[in-house]
Amino acid sequence: MTPPPQTSIPPAAHVLGTIGTVYVAIDYAISELADHRWQMLVCSGVLALNTHHYAAHYIKIIPQIWHNWRRKSTEGLPGLMLMLWSVCAVPFGVYAIVQNFNFALKLQPQCFGGLTLITWGQSLHYHNKWKAWSSTLMTLAMAIAFAATEAILIVTLRGPYKRGVDWPMTMTAITASVLLGLGLIPPYFELAKRNGRVIGINFIFLAVDYAGAVFSLLALVAQHTFDVLGGTIYIVTIFLETGIVASHVIWRFRVRQIRHEAKACGKTYDEFIAQHPSKDPWPTASTTEHDIERDQPPSASRF
Repeated sequence: MTPPPQTSIPPAAHVLGTIGTVYVAIDYAISELADHRWQMLVCSGVLALNTHHYAAHYIKIIPQIWHNWRRKSTEGLPGLMLMLWSVCAVPFGVYAIVQNFNFALKLQPQCFGGLTLITWGQSLHYHNKWKAWSSTLMTLAMAIAFAATEAILIVTLRGPYKRGVDWPMTMTAITASVLLGLGLIPPYFELAKRNGRVIGINFIFLAVDYAGAVFSLLALVAQHTFDVLGGTIYIVTIFLETGIVASHVIWRFRVRQIRHEAKACGKTYDEFIAQHPSKDPWPTASTTEHDIERDQPPSASRF
């Protein structure tokens, strides 16, 4: 018989900060601190912040999928980042299911992993030039492999956890969090190849992911105890994503004169440089496969 959802916070839960444990913390805080209105307001704030966090994790990759499909390109979007995020969904899913979180929290890593795998499949088709059926079959094969691995780990770890052995779940949580953070390293190699210019990464996707990390960090701060490890993970995520945005802003500042000339001619930056190679500030830099800005909606091309 399946045990009821948790009523206490397991030791391993602290590794993941607020993921899956905030509602338990709120119930505890309300029962213990009901006579202090301001503390109840804090609890309500934690709940609201984590609602944003969960929503962000469900939908954040969808704008990137649409962006890739619309441009028919994943140039500048590292496949390694997508694979690391897909892999991290396995231990996240194991953790949520073994801990017997509610259905929404069990579904969250499955949705994230599945959508990230779809994005990875797009990179095989658009960037690596695989045929559509080949990339689709590979994506399905990876999904089956991940699902099988997750099922095996759930069966393997559930018994020890019920017997009070917590360290395997702690290691599972740490592994998931580290993989999630490592996924933000490959974009910096793409930035280095393009002198700081962000290409291929959808800024709506980046903003939603950034918001999820910020809301999670604020929720940790609002709780009566601060989880140092969980907070560190969110801070690193915020720092790395801030670096990606800052890099693009700096690139725009450095080429502002060229962009102004291109706009005056009614052309995008890529079109202008292609027609005036002497204007290219980095003539030996890596070029894109096609005009990036031409495939962007007006609001995106201005950024």
